[in-house]
Amino acid sequence: NELIQQWSPPHKKILTSAKGKENEENAFVLARRPRKRRESSAGLCLDSLPDELLLGILSRLSLQDLLRTSRVCKRWHCLAFDESLWHSVDLVGKAQLDAELGQVLSAGALRLRCPHTCIGQSRFKSAQKLRVQHLDLSNCTVETSVLEDILSRCKHLHNLSLEGLVLSDSIIHSLAQNTEIVRLNLCGCSGFSPESLAEMLKSCTRIEEMNVSWCDFNNLHVQAIANNIPSSISQLNISGYRQNLIMEDVKAVVKRCPNLTNLDLSDSVLVTTDSFPVLQQLSSLRHLALSRCYQIHPAFQKHELNSQINTMRFANKKHIHKYIFMSQPQLCLAFICESRPVHL
Repeated sequence: NELIQQWSPPHKKILTSAKGKENEENAFVLARRPRKRRESSAGLCLDSLPDELLLGILSRLSLQDLLRTSRVCKRWHCLAFDESLWHSVDLVGKAQLDAELGQVLSAGALRLRCPHTCIGQSRFKSAQKLRVQHLDLSNCTVETSVLEDILSRCKHLHNLSLEGLVLSDSIIHSLAQNTEIVRLNLCGCSGFSPESLAEMLKSCTRIEEMNVSWCDFNNLHVQAIANNIPSSISQLNISGYRQNLIMEDVKAVVKRCPNLTNLDLSDSVLVTTDSFPVLQQLSSLRHLALSRCYQIHPAFQKHELNSQINTMRFANKKHIHKYIFMSQPQLCLAFICESRPVHL
């Protein structure tokens, strides 16, 4: 028996599977954590909502909260930058815009308003063209180079306001690429040449409303407008040029734009009474402003234009709605009352 036991394989030791303190001597213990039971509560998880409902929720967030939401996860990032949330963005009252402006425009915004805002570097991540069609940057504090970067990416503008900004020839060349532009406000702008202005007006043949009043223009700028303004214009504000706007410019504007309904020639001291026979050619004219055109006496304005209004009324069955003369406010109000529309 002893010999048999020496050559036999050793017996396996039986391991105890006791729990608790009886198992403390074992160095390694394999265990599985019990799965937590899901609570059957009535609450809903946001991740379980469809994209349509999440987009509805995100559409009610402010710009800052929406950008923060985009950092939660990949799904929320895609939803936060969905084009449906960026059709129209109104940032009126926003004091400072830096990278946010680039994010908003890159997200596919079609309409953007941020007047009176300090704009820093936009930081576009790519060279892609922007989809924006309606842009209002009136009276913003922005460097010309930043403005050049933004507008060089715009090819589909319909409405644009750059009131009070310092521009450049490069910016005007960029505007010339937006051939579908309809309304353009360059009131009080400066920094570009007559040649670039003429090029833009030749390219943008669909402009209907244009404000180029009180810009830092000389007589060459005014001539560039008068000789290249598109015939599609129906509303034109070319006031504030004092001795730079002459009668020849008025004649050129009337000849090129026969469908004018609104015309502002205020503060043009070289415009004389000879302008009335010229203006009579504008059969669709509704509003005319000749404020502070000092070579036209108010009494003559009243007498002459009364006859002109009657001529245009009966010849074209159309009515002059307003004539504004600020040389004598009392006479102005009386004249407007007398010339109110009369149904024929």
